[in-house]
Amino acid sequence: MRANPVYTFGATLPVREVFGRLFKTKYRKTERTAPRGGKQNLSAGGIECGRPSGVAVVEFAVVAPIFFLLILGLIEFGRMVMVQQVITNASREGARRAIIQGATTAEVINVVQDYLASGGIRSATVTVTPDPIDSAGYGEPVTVTVSVPFRQVSWLPSPMFLGGAELRATTTMRREAIQ
Repeated sequence: MRANPVYTFGATLPVREVFGRLFKTKYRKTERTAPRGGKQNLSAGGIECGRPSGVAVVEFAVVAPIFFLLILGLIEFGRMVMVQQVITNASREGARRAIIQGATTAEVINVVQDYLASGGIRSATVTVTPDPIDSAGYGEPVTVTVSVPFRQVSWLPSPMFLGGAELRATTTMRREAIQ
């Protein structure tokens, strides 16, 4: 079998000879026969390769824990951002309900809990100030705060990075009451 010719400045050289000159190595072609162990140590072109060693296993043992920690950290921080967005929107919806004339604290908490349930969040604490809402006059602030421990909303069985964190969202709006 002839090697593919390489054209250089009008001369034709076999590919192996060009690479041999470039890298100062000699490639030797051997027959495609398997050694005693049954594994072939030949590349696709029939060039001998060294025996595989345990380097790949050691590299995997070093890199795999770091890689898996990175993946789990991304999952945990992604969930934290998602839950923070949901509780922020829930507090906003609760504040919008609270500023309307005739709203009660129970209605506001119910609106917030319904919004959180649609986002898959349970066991959140909802605080409305002032309580009762009717004690705030026209233009006075009404604040709705939603908080949830991250441990209760994490997708991981045991959150590693944010286990003790509490996610909190507060929305304040002016009351729209009759003067």
